[in-house]
Amino acid sequence: MARLTRAESQAHTRRRLLDTATELFLREGYTGTSLERVAEEAGFSKGAVYSNFRNKDELCLAVLEGVRAEKAASVDATLAGTDSLDELLAAFAVWAAGTGGDQEWIRLEAEYLLNCRRDPELLGRLAKSNAEIADLVTGLLNTNARRLGVRLPMDARQAAYGLFSITLGLGLLRSVDPAIGVESFTSIVRLLAQPAEVKVPEARSASHEPAGGADSATNRD
Repeated sequence: MARLTRAESQAHTRRRLLDTATELFLREGYTGTSLERVAEEAGFSKGAVYSNFRNKDELCLAVLEGVRAEKAASVDATLAGTDSLDELLAAFAVWAAGTGGDQEWIRLEAEYLLNCRRDPELLGRLAKSNAEIADLVTGLLNTNARRLGVRLPMDARQAAYGLFSITLGLGLLRSVDPAIGVESFTSIVRLLAQPAEVKVPEARSASHEPAGGADSATNRD
């Protein structure tokens, strides 16, 4: 078997560290995971961790980015296998029930945010990661809307941020009370997929009609 090149060896080490860190961060949380533990369980020295990641924050963010990408890929594959709007909504409900119940991921997202809330640099990097996942979801919305002939009632990127926010928020609620269902989430997606036209009555100007309406004016005559 041919020996790995230096670049291939470095990529293998990084992948192994990320896989191990993902398992530990999701199971033990941000606070409960140390770089020493990651290195030990991955079979490398602590120096190998620092050769690939500057610190624990950077490693955890890489883990979160990987988990997010995996979630986006899974929903993409789920929705791509549907042939109608009803099938898509049913498939999405099943996906949402699983993702919304992924307490380990949701709790890690919340813990990491709390950890970096006072660090402008970390917040900036997290914001960049949020924008990237919004790009992915925006693409999914546009692709499936065109495929199924659905007109979104709002900007796709705004909808993407909304869905991402609901995913995290509902997930946090369900981590406290698993009895909470995902119906609210799927109902919002149904509203996005089936926009309704809402007609707002024109406001009447008080300067053109007396208080009490036309009948009042007649009665005064």
